[in-house]
Amino acid sequence: MNSPHSTIWIEITATRGSAPRDAGTAMEITANSAEGTIGGGALEYRVIATARRILARGGEGYSETIPLGPALGQCCGGAVTLRYTYTPLLPDAAPASAALYVPTLAAPLPLWLWGAGHVGRAVVTAAPTQVFDITWIDSTADRFPADMSADVTATPATDMPLLATRAPLNAHHLIFTYSHEIDLALCAALLRRGAASIGLIGSQTKWARFSKRLRDMGHDPAAITCPIGNKTLGKAPSEIAHGTVQSLLAASQDKVSA
Repeated sequence: MNSPHSTIWIEITATRGSAPRDAGTAMEITANSAEGTIGGGALEYRVIATARRILARGGEGYSETIPLGPALGQCCGGAVTLRYTYTPLLPDAAPASAALYVPTLAAPLPLWLWGAGHVGRAVVTAAPTQVFDITWIDSTADRFPADMSADVTATPATDMPLLATRAPLNAHHLIFTYSHEIDLALCAALLRRGAASIGLIGSQTKWARFSKRLRDMGHDPAAITCPIGNKTLGKAPSEIAHGTVQSLLAASQDKVSA
């Protein structure tokens, strides 16, 4: 029988084509928790389930290669090779980031975040509430953290694209749900609705495919920023969040100065 404190260390050992994280990225899984991320979404759900099956049977780790394609509901077009191994729990060191400049605004800007995964949580942590009035949306209430700030409005919505059609026209939107199909539907809904800005997490491959599909629907994808963040900062959720919030703050400051 496995100890309740046993853990599986999942590491990306190789990538091919577009992948959400680089080789060397890792996360830790226990029977009741997950620390770190190898990219979120359907990929992460699958590997967490695999890790917990290994923990439950007390078996040894192994390696597998997973295509990031339709079987996972994704269109990255690449593949990741993963290694599962037992390892002691280690402290999680948060990556350092530069201080954010926070402009002074007459009223907070509406910021709608679509998806309560790793990047969504990192953005909520990084976005100053004196600048942003945050509405955080995901499909079910249990996807939100239990210790969420009272300054953030959590909104479970079984049909997120429908809710997007009712968003304030002056809202900024950041899209990083667990599903590429939901991401695409949100992009289409917000392009029809109108928005202050629309940001989408994704690789260049994902964006090329989304751009084509949006044009086929009769939309102009030029209003969407993808990928979000600053690639020089890295691919970790906190690094993506820092670059994304930094860009929004800079745009807000430009409006104040204009």
